[in-house]
Amino acid sequence: MAEKITIQKGKLVVPDCPVIPFIEGDGTGPDIWAASQKVLDAGVAKAYGGKRRIEWLEILAAEKAHRFTGEWLPQKTLAAIREHVVAIKGPLGTPIGGGFRSINVSLRQELDLYACIRPVKWVPGTPSPVVHPQRVNAVIFRENIEDNYSGIEWAAGTEQVEQVRGFLNGEMGCHLPEESGIGIKFISRAGSERIMRRALQYAVEQGRKTVTIVHKGNIMKYTEGAFKTWCYELAKKEFAALTVTEEEVWQGASVEGKILINDRIADNMFQQILLRPQEYEVLVCPNLNGDYLSDAMAAQVGGLGMAPGANVGDAAAIFEATHGNAPKYAGMDKMNPGSVILSGVMMLDYLGWSEAARLIESALGKTILQKTVTYDLARGIDGATELKTSEFGAAIIANMG
Repeated sequence: MAEKITIQKGKLVVPDCPVIPFIEGDGTGPDIWAASQKVLDAGVAKAYGGKRRIEWLEILAAEKAHRFTGEWLPQKTLAAIREHVVAIKGPLGTPIGGGFRSINVSLRQELDLYACIRPVKWVPGTPSPVVHPQRVNAVIFRENIEDNYSGIEWAAGTEQVEQVRGFLNGEMGCHLPEESGIGIKFISRAGSERIMRRALQYAVEQGRKTVTIVHKGNIMKYTEGAFKTWCYELAKKEFAALTVTEEEVWQGASVEGKILINDRIADNMFQQILLRPQEYEVLVCPNLNGDYLSDAMAAQVGGLGMAPGANVGDAAAIFEATHGNAPKYAGMDKMNPGSVILSGVMMLDYLGWSEAARLIESALGKTILQKTVTYDLARGIDGATELKTSEFGAAIIANMG
């Protein structure tokens, strides 16, 4: 009998047949989701001999929601995620420069999913533009609510922007030219602390040895500089016995048995992930830095088609494809479902169903080593057999046996 996942005393309680809402996504989303759902179902069935299964519940967002309900993000969708605690979704479309606001951002803000978690790890056999992709094995904790993505901005030429410009020029001594669009970013102590706390908790639980704070505090001293300071202060206040800073090590402190905390300027960090990726295990970033870095690191291990992600808060979590919806390929059964499949693996780990997660992960790896892959991977692998989305999913399931 299907039951809801609940949270009791801060812990996830997962029945053997949980109801999990899904959003299939826009563009290529239906193709990707159809293949991914079959893989996830097969992995759970194989791992637990039919004693566990997922009862999927479709909920609507973005284009499909607008088509059926006239709303881009129905309140019923938000209510279903709150009620069922865990959800998964495919890629959603967002217009650039106009149109409706990003549904992805709205979901994060409405549900207070403050931690965007993106593991980046190479699957052997996946084509890569770097010489040693196996050195990349990091998890990015990106603050999800604040910074540039808070959406506080005004269009050039509007009455509102002129009010803001007048105040900044007249009262604050700024020099903003006419015909300026204006946006405001904010970073709070509370937001900085909770993303750092979650990153440190992960590092402790998973045995990671390094946590790096990524920021542009040398220029934006009172936002990203404050982010760095507040992250260090949180570590000292709540994890002092388990951590040591890079500065303390320079002064003679031992790192033995402790998690090393350091920080890097954002632009330098892009160089670091190319030159010495093995030195970075957990990255803690404000929103925009985390967005850039997660895509850049994903490129080193095969691209966004192989990049999972999750948006996690204290009361709900949504696991998601990290790539776009590629509308020109919609309905062509062509795109790589790897991002959603690996996000499903993250979800299974989140549920405590690690046996199914490892089974799916292993089967995906076998399929890539066999060079039976979708077009995005096939074009980088000599002698590869190009499969459709559905065929790739079927090949993964076959390799579970």
